[in-house]
Amino acid sequence: MITPDAAAFREVLPDGGRLIGLDLGTKTIGTALCDAGWSFASPAGTIKRTKFTQDKAALVAQIKAQQVAGIVLGLPINLDGSESPRSQSTRAFARNIDDLGLPILLWDERWSTLAVERFMIEADLSRAKRAERVDTLAAAHILQAAIDALVH
Repeated sequence: MITPDAAAFREVLPDGGRLIGLDLGTKTIGTALCDAGWSFASPAGTIKRTKFTQDKAALVAQIKAQQVAGIVLGLPINLDGSESPRSQSTRAFARNIDDLGLPILLWDERWSTLAVERFMIEADLSRAKRAERVDTLAAAHILQAAIDALVH
C-alpha cells in the first residue's frame, strides 16, 4: 500500500518496525535500514540494477533477511516542487513493488544527494569512494529524515 503521507504511514505501522530506505538510481538502488524503534538509519549497501525482476528479487531477499515492516522510497522532486520523469519512474517502481504487501512511503529526497556529497567531501573521501558510497548514504539520509518526521 502506497501511503499518501507520513501520518498515514505511521498509522499502518503503529508499533514501529524495521524500515528500509531506498534511493533509486539508474545504475544502483541504495539501501539503508533503521532499527524497529525508528531511532537511527544506517547504510545497508547497494543493489546493482539489471532487469526489474532481478532488482525486485534482490530487494525481497534483503527485506526478508532484515524483517522489514515498511519501505521509505526517495521521491526526486524538482526544487520548485514539481515532478520530473524521474519522479514518475519512482512512482512506477513503487507501484511495481506494492504487491510485496508492505506499506510504502514516498519521501521528498530533493536535497539528499547534495547533503551526502558535501559530507563525503568534508570527510576527504576520494571521488572514487564517493561514487561507490553515494547511493547507500543517500538512502540512509532519506530514511533518517523520514523516521525523524515519524517520531515527532
